[in-house]
Amino acid sequence: MALYAELHRHLGGSVVPRILWRYFQRYEPDLSQRFPDYDPFEDFYTRPRETLDEYLELHTLVESVQTENTLPYFIYRLLRGAYVFENLAYLELRYTPYYRTDHDRSEAERIDQMQRIVEVVGKAMQGVEHPIITPQILCMHVRLPYAVNRAIVDLAIANPDLVCGVDLAGGDNHYGDRIEELVTLFDYARSHGVKTTGHLYETADGCHPQLLPYLQRIGHGIQIPLQHPELLREVAANGQCLEVCPTTYFQTGALEDLSQLKTVFQRCFDAGVDVAICTDNAGLHNVRLPFEYENLLTHDIINFRQLQACQDAAFRHAFAWPHKQPPTLLLNTLLQEEPPADATSIYP
Repeated sequence: MALYAELHRHLGGSVVPRILWRYFQRYEPDLSQRFPDYDPFEDFYTRPRETLDEYLELHTLVESVQTENTLPYFIYRLLRGAYVFENLAYLELRYTPYYRTDHDRSEAERIDQMQRIVEVVGKAMQGVEHPIITPQILCMHVRLPYAVNRAIVDLAIANPDLVCGVDLAGGDNHYGDRIEELVTLFDYARSHGVKTTGHLYETADGCHPQLLPYLQRIGHGIQIPLQHPELLREVAANGQCLEVCPTTYFQTGALEDLSQLKTVFQRCFDAGVDVAICTDNAGLHNVRLPFEYENLLTHDIINFRQLQACQDAAFRHAFAWPHKQPPTLLLNTLLQEEPPADATSIYP
């Protein structure tokens, strides 16, 4: 039975190393020569980086081969793994459509092609073989000009049946003097009923309070409880949820010790701020969602009751989950059974 919801996963970072390497060997002669053997490739692809910028460069490797023609190949394998190995009932898959268009076209032509990319991704994610609810989140990108980012928001507005929200990616440490422009874009999205999330407060240099009022969820947001806990009351009052991706912070150098995550979760729980546990880039980490859960539990970062609260929060804050309850409670309702009141009381 599918049980879990994943709210923060990138299409580029979702391709597990074995799948990507095999694709190179079959279809990309240049990349096949660059990475002739699997083990060295896996080490290169999944090892921790020193900075977020270095880490994000890995996305360009995958984006270079994710085109209109090849996207179904990658998405089929992504959904198969998510359903079989992760028990996902719901997956919001995010990506920047502009980076999947033909690089040899003009900017205007690439903007036009983005509609086709959204349609191709949507069709690829509707297979009945792996019955996961899979809406798209379209990512604006800090490296893209305003006109392209505005077109990405317009694309989300025009495709509500396929797209459930917009995001801002590219490293929150680079938003800098573009904050007013980014606020305008998020305000425009919200004014047209598009739901919003954004990479924010992930790094110490990515703390931009001007953007907070425009987000319904906060991508990462770990620096709020760590460095700016005074904001937690506001986040709770706004009903915002943090999308916490534990492994990411040790891959990018954002955190040094797991105990820092214990502080993140505890301060959020104490302040009444919802947290959804996510993978971010399950392929780059070679870590799937159930392992994120297990790792937090076995290292005493959270307990089982807190894990259940995070799992329920993921469904509650999902932009396109069609039910009022997560699958476990929904099943109990259908069976006209109530879960025991003390079902988790045996756990500390």
